[in-house]
Amino acid sequence: MFKSIIIVVILGLNALINSASANDLDEILASTIRSDENKARDKARHPKETIEFFGTKPTDHVLEMWPGEGWYSEILAPYVKDKGKFSAVTFATGNLNSQDKREAFWSKNALTYIEKMSDKDIYGDVNFFEFEPPKLMDLKGIAPVDVAYIVRTLHIWDEFGAFAQGLQLIHDVLKPGGILAIVQHRGNAISQNASSAGEGYLDERYVIETAERNGFKLVERSEVNLNMKDTKDYPKGVYALPPVLAMGNTDREKYIAIGESDRMTLKFIKVVN
Repeated sequence: MFKSIIIVVILGLNALINSASANDLDEILASTIRSDENKARDKARHPKETIEFFGTKPTDHVLEMWPGEGWYSEILAPYVKDKGKFSAVTFATGNLNSQDKREAFWSKNALTYIEKMSDKDIYGDVNFFEFEPPKLMDLKGIAPVDVAYIVRTLHIWDEFGAFAQGLQLIHDVLKPGGILAIVQHRGNAISQNASSAGEGYLDERYVIETAERNGFKLVERSEVNLNMKDTKDYPKGVYALPPVLAMGNTDREKYIAIGESDRMTLKFIKVVN
């Protein structure tokens, strides 16, 4: 009888803990720390379903690579603030005066992000690091992490020829059995052996094979971020779609109606030899 009572109590506590974690995520998604503009994108980006698919817990050390303006960071950092840890790897911050406009833009973006995420009351004690291939390829100093998020940036690494090396660096900082969480614009599969990937898109098979050649094993894939309306054949590639809308007023309503890109959502585990 006493054993039964103990089991019921333990099950009840576990249910309470799991419920609290879910409620915390719901509260973060609805909180005033997120702008109405960012909340409006939840319907296209499915943050709760995506984070739960990757199995991220409030006790995890979460690493986010190239977080941009921090759309995911402002969800993930508060989620792990009290019991876990959040680290962000931004673009290099020292290129504000670079003649390369993209480098200068990225530095400005990184500095704005760091200023935003330095609010400890909201985001906790965030650890900041820099990564910008091919010049800055070092993730030393990041404590072992439970899960590494790479959201919609792998096409740029691939452009620099740094896709594989970047994954190797992440592999080094993940704990044994740690999770590599990838969300990436997905190119069209033409057949089992061919695909079409416009600007910003990558072939899903290519992403999986590259990850598996660099120490990861695919655990599961999700279609939570599937968008069948995305034909992936636009003059400016994925950037024609929201939120960038790079075509300006040209066919603007068409691209808004399509919505954000079709994205692969892939969960890998670090393989330990």
